[in-house]
Parts: sequence; structure tokens; C-alpha cells
Amino acid sequence: MKEKLVSLLENSYSPYSKFRVSAIAVMNDGMEFSGVNVENASYGASICAERSAILSAISNGYKKHDFKELYVMCDNDKIGMPCFICRQVISELFDENAKVICMNPNGDALVLKVSDLCPFPFGEDDLKWKLVL
Repeated sequence: MKEKLVSLLENSYSPYSKFRVSAIAVMNDGMEFSGVNVENASYGASICAERSAILSAISNGYKKHDFKELYVMCDNDKIGMPCFICRQVISELFDENAKVICMNPNGDALVLKVSDLCPFPFGEDDLKWKLVL
């Protein structure tokens, strides 16, 4: 997987930060969806590699709980972590025991479960409220 992620870094569109990120979402059936970060001069319009890969899977018909694992690579020696917007998307669509493998181009990796990466997820139950008097 390391070689695929390193190759994908070349597709990153990161003219402002020069911080390239690649990701591959692996589905339960073995299908893979890749993504890279795509920046924009209007920073809010940028998208992270993790969400790019995940949303590609959803766009191709996959559903919540169809995700097996997610690989993420930043182009420096540090092992980068998904941002908190990406963590929210991951916690929404992946099972809590799914793996998130964060790597650097040297092959160093940190393997986490979604529940480790997102210990206090915000989900559908948080949208249900009761008036307590």
C-alpha cells in the first residue's frame, strides 16, 4: 500500500500549503478508492485526501459500514493524522473497530481503530434531544 500512496502524492493539488496528502479507502469487498488533497484559494473550498477517497466510495454506491480500512499518507517524515473534519466523516461511515493506518513515505505507520481516533464521536444520537425539566 505504501507504494500506491507515495505515487498518489503526485496527484495532490496543494499549491498554497505544499503539504501533499494521499489516502486509500479499502472496502469490505476489497475494492479501493483513492483520494488526494485538493486546495483552493478560498481555503474553505479545499478538500482533504481522506474525504476525497471516502466520498468517491459513496459516489460509487458504497454505504455506511461498507468500509474496511483507511490508509493515509502525508509527504513528510512525520506520520500525519486526519484532521477533525475528516475524523467526523470517518466516524460517521466506518465501524468503530475499522482500522485507520497513518503512514509516512518511509513506511513508518501508526495503526488505530476508529474508536481510538474518534473516542467521543458526534453521531445521529446526538441529534436526538429531550427536554429535561
